[in-house]
Amino acid sequence: MKPLELLSVKFWSSPNHLTLFRIASIPVLIVLLLFANKVCAFLAAIVFSAASVTDLLDGLLARQRGLESTLGKFLDPLADKLLISAALIMLIPHGRVPAWMVCVIIGREIAVTGIRAILSEKGIVMEAGELGKYKTGFQIAALIPLLFHYSYFNIDFHAVGSLFLWIALILTVWSGTRYLLGFQKAIRE
Repeated sequence: MKPLELLSVKFWSSPNHLTLFRIASIPVLIVLLLFANKVCAFLAAIVFSAASVTDLLDGLLARQRGLESTLGKFLDPLADKLLISAALIMLIPHGRVPAWMVCVIIGREIAVTGIRAILSEKGIVMEAGELGKYKTGFQIAALIPLLFHYSYFNIDFHAVGSLFLWIALILTVWSGTRYLLGFQKAIRE
């Protein structure tokens, strides 16, 4: 195997590198979303989709190969929050998502991160539950069609994305409430 091929295989086989790729895709996504046209919308959806797939791959690789790390446990959720937040914020000026929804979703993410930080100082680890994983899944499922936005093959991608965004919002509030209740319980104990 040639050195460049070997480097490529090593890069894509490391969960942390996949996470860093997800973070590095954010500026590309932002630049594409500066322009409101069908080509940039299509490319932004492809970039976001590729970055989202790395979220599945990095966790899978880490578990299968025993490569879980403290850095990975920190970077992975951070990369998700940054990618999703950037996409949501950039869609506001295009009128594709309501600003208040973006505030609720990002506000929940900041609150949960704060709760986890406070609890970690007390030696308590509050890991993401199944509900939080569904929330992230629906956020991604909403953002991909919202990024496509335009109709392709007679499919109204914006309508599909809007429906998923409402489901994501409900799961976001629900899971945020569960974190808050868990936090209150942990503090009392």
